[in-house]
Amino acid sequence: MATLLHIDTSFNGDHSHSRAVTAAFREVWEAEHPGGTVIYRDLAAEPIPHLEAAAYYAGNTAPAEQSPEQRAAFALRAELIEEAERADVILLGAPMYNYTIPSTLKAWIDHVFLVGRTSVTEHPSLAGKKAVVVASRGGSYREGTPMHGNDYVESYLRMALGTGFGLDVSFIVPELTLAPHVPAMADLIPLHEASRTESLATAESLAKELAVQPAA
Repeated sequence: MATLLHIDTSFNGDHSHSRAVTAAFREVWEAEHPGGTVIYRDLAAEPIPHLEAAAYYAGNTAPAEQSPEQRAAFALRAELIEEAERADVILLGAPMYNYTIPSTLKAWIDHVFLVGRTSVTEHPSLAGKKAVVVASRGGSYREGTPMHGNDYVESYLRMALGTGFGLDVSFIVPELTLAPHVPAMADLIPLHEASRTESLATAESLAKELAVQPAA
């Protein structure tokens, strides 16, 4: 049975551009997998705690040697890791906040990053799985724009998800999302609308494409 792990992080609810695109992907994915399973986490509505020492060091300690505090702290890490390992596709909404990812998404990555299991091992348990990242942003950071080089979302996630976990990562980038709300960006509204249309179409086509590919 195919499994999709869908994680949203935007705090903008129904007004979120990243959520609109992840929802478009999920709708097509579910249509292609009528018997499939979706594991959903809304990290804005129900954030997970940032990784603390007990949970971190428990990952490097044999279960029989863990303290009661470590065992309790590691339970969430184990749950999040197992969700990722069960998934055939991991769908992440990653809007740009202050040039990088939401702290809630960083917390998820920190919990799932387990040396010797999901990363820093010859055969990471997530290696080869498909990951789709919807990296929306208020402006544009493409080559030739004034802000080119100041995007730390895609570069970081390529390292953390691709190099760190061994995931096969694809990015969908809805941009200029602030154009309808910032008077100085009014001339960019047509570009924003084109980007949104393209992103929704890409999400739908990618969901269909991944549906016919064998799981890792």
